[in-house]
Amino acid sequence: MAGPEAANNASSAGVLVPLLTLGIPTSATAAILLAAFQSYGLQPGPLLFQTQATLVWGLIASMYVGNVLLLILNLPLIGLWVKVLAIPRPLLYAGILVFATLGAYSLHQSVVDLATLFVFGLLGFVMRRWGFPVAPAVIGLILGPLAESQFRKALAISQGDPSVFVTHPISATLLALTLLLVLVPWLVSVVRERRGR
Repeated sequence: MAGPEAANNASSAGVLVPLLTLGIPTSATAAILLAAFQSYGLQPGPLLFQTQATLVWGLIASMYVGNVLLLILNLPLIGLWVKVLAIPRPLLYAGILVFATLGAYSLHQSVVDLATLFVFGLLGFVMRRWGFPVAPAVIGLILGPLAESQFRKALAISQGDPSVFVTHPISATLLALTLLLVLVPWLVSVVRERRGR
């Protein structure tokens, strides 16, 4: 049990490095943190260490404090955490659903919030059931509005000419790389399937 917990803590801390230094979210958790930063008017990047040094070092210190508290809690309570694994999955899912519903409804007392919770819950279930990765969807959901606003700015600068994205070398290269990242895995799977026949 110590191995997976140590790996989880290491990966969650490692996600903060590209997020804080470059402003690039590399996981769904980092994308949520990026959205939280932006909602407070903070833009992660190299200047964040100069403009908001107290926040950054406080965040890093909280990781140390969290690890110490995990050590204090996990050593004496390891028997209790192991018993949690014995709870049948249907009961565990029902409890999570009850608490998620209470949390969503208590925020604004709105049926729309409940509908949003259930729609996205079903979407997450469908994605998990058929093997679609959830992390890119969360990152796209959070970074989508930012990409859309930058797309509009580019079109406004080019006076509505969409060819600006393929006539400039940097944007054309990035678009070509994106297209390759989408097409190459599909082509590799098609070639493997034909060889298997």
